[in-house]
Amino acid sequence: MKERPILKNKVFLYLTEFFAGMSVMAVELGASRLLAPYFSSSQIVWTIIIGTIMIAMALGNLYGGRKADKDPNPDKLYGRIIIAAIWIGLIPVVGKYLIIGISALLIFTVSTNFLVIAGFVACMVIFVFPLFLLGTVTPSLVKYSVDSLDDSGSVVGKLNASNTIGSIIGTFVPTFISIPAVGTSITFLIFAGILLVLAAVYFISSKVRVRQCKKLPVGIVIFVLCIFFGHSNSFAFWQSDLLYEGESIYNYLQVYEDENEVALSTNVLFGIQSVYNKNEGLSGLYYDYAMAAAYMSGINEKESVKILILGNGTGTYATQCNRYFDNVTITGVEIDQKITDLAREYFFLSDEIEVITYDGRAYLNADDGKYDIIMVDAYQDITIPFQMSSVEFFTLVADHLTEDGVMVVNLNMKSNLEGNINDYLCDTISTVFSEVYTVNVAGSSNRELFASNNAGMMDKYQENLDLEDNVELTAMMDRVNARIEIYEAGEFLMTDDKAPVELLGMRVIDELIEDEVSYYKKIYEEQGLEGLLNLL
Repeated sequence: MKERPILKNKVFLYLTEFFAGMSVMAVELGASRLLAPYFSSSQIVWTIIIGTIMIAMALGNLYGGRKADKDPNPDKLYGRIIIAAIWIGLIPVVGKYLIIGISALLIFTVSTNFLVIAGFVACMVIFVFPLFLLGTVTPSLVKYSVDSLDDSGSVVGKLNASNTIGSIIGTFVPTFISIPAVGTSITFLIFAGILLVLAAVYFISSKVRVRQCKKLPVGIVIFVLCIFFGHSNSFAFWQSDLLYEGESIYNYLQVYEDENEVALSTNVLFGIQSVYNKNEGLSGLYYDYAMAAAYMSGINEKESVKILILGNGTGTYATQCNRYFDNVTITGVEIDQKITDLAREYFFLSDEIEVITYDGRAYLNADDGKYDIIMVDAYQDITIPFQMSSVEFFTLVADHLTEDGVMVVNLNMKSNLEGNINDYLCDTISTVFSEVYTVNVAGSSNRELFASNNAGMMDKYQENLDLEDNVELTAMMDRVNARIEIYEAGEFLMTDDKAPVELLGMRVIDELIEDEVSYYKKIYEEQGLEGLLNLL
C-alpha cells in the first residue's frame, strides 16, 4: 500500500466514511424526487429505489473488499470517489432526459407493469454505478485503518458509526433543508461537490502530481460545467409556458394556464390534480358534481352548514361552495403548505376559507367536531394514501358526520377492469355507510361518490333542490340527478392491515397507457420507426 501521510490520521478516514454514507442517503432521497414527477412517489417506486440501491451497495462492498486485498492503493479509492462525484453531478444534467428516453422506449414494448419496469430500468441506469463506487469505500477504509487485530473491532465499529451518522444527516438534510430550499437538482450538485472536495483534500495533501491523478482536474472541470447546465429544476423540460414550477417537502409542483383555466399538476406523466375555471361559474368539472352533497345534507333548510375538506389542494371545491352557498363554514385540511400558498396566489382561494396544514386522517384523530359534509379529495394523480382508503378511515369519517351528514369522495382513477381501485374503495365505503351513490363526471375520468347513514338522503336532496332559486345551479344538479346511481356493493375490502392501493393503481396505469399508445403502436408495427417519427 502506498504511503500517504493523511491516512495516518484516523479522523480523515472517519470523515471519508461519514461523507460517503451521507451522500448515499442524499442520492437515494434525490432519486425519489427525480422519479416522482414521472412515476409517482408510491410505495412501489420507493421499493424500486431502495432495492436498486441495496444491490449497488452490496456489489460495491464485494468489489471494494476484493480490490482492497489485491491492490490496496488508496489513490484508486479516492479516484473512484471522484468518478462517483462526477456521475452524481451529471444526474441533474441528463437524468430527466434519460428517464423520458427510457420511458419512451419501454412504452411501446411493455404492456403490463410499466411503472415497475420503467422505474427499475431508470434506477439501474442512473443510480447504480455511483452508489456501487461509494459502496467500495467501507471495505477499503477498513484495510487502511486497521493496524492490528487488537483494535480491529473498535476501528471497524467507529467506521460503521461514522457511516451511519453520515447516513442520518444525509436523510434529514435533503428532505427538510436542501430540496425545499434549492431543489432536487442543486441538492445533487451539493453532495457531488462534497465528495469532490473530499477527494481533492486527499490528493492535494498527499502531493500527488496532476499527471498521476488526471481524474481530479477533469472532475473539477466537469463539475463546473454541471453547475452551469444542471441547476434547472424543470422536470417538464418540454414545457416553457408554466406560471410556476418548483418543489415542496412533499411534491413536485407546476402551475399553468390558458385562456379558460388554471391547472395544477404534481406529476408530469400522469394527469392533473386541480383545474380552476376562470369564468367563475359552473364548469361541469368534478367539484360542481360534488356540490350535490350540500343538498343531500339539507343546505336550504339549515341556518348553517359545516364543511370539512380532506385534501383541500388548490381549493376548487371550497371556492365553489363558498361562491354558491352563503350559509357555509368551510375548513380545509392540506398536508402541503406550498400547495395552499399556490392556491391563494393562482387559484383565487379566499382568505375567508381556513386551511390547516395537516394530514387528513391525523386531523380527524385530533378533531372532535361534527360536520354536515366531509369531502375526501386526497387521491392525488396516481398516488392514493392507503391510510385514507381503509374501512378504519371511513369509519372515522362517519364518526365526524352529523346525523344526516354526507361524505363525498372524488375518485379519479376510472377503470373498466373488474376489481379495480374504485371497486375496492366503493365496496369498502359500503361497509361503513348504508347509503352509497355514485355518478360519473361527464367528459372526465372522475367519479363522485356520496355516502351517508341517513336513509332519506336522496329525498332530502330533491326537497332542498326544489328550494333552490339559482337556475344555473339547479340545472347542474339536475344533470347530477339524471346520472346518479345507487351503488351495488361487492366484496372487495381494504383495511389498515391490507390495502394494496399501489398494485391496484398500477393496473389502472397499465390500462391508461394501453389506451393512449395503442394507435401509435399500430403505426409503429405497420410503418416502423420512420412512420412513427413522421406522425410525431
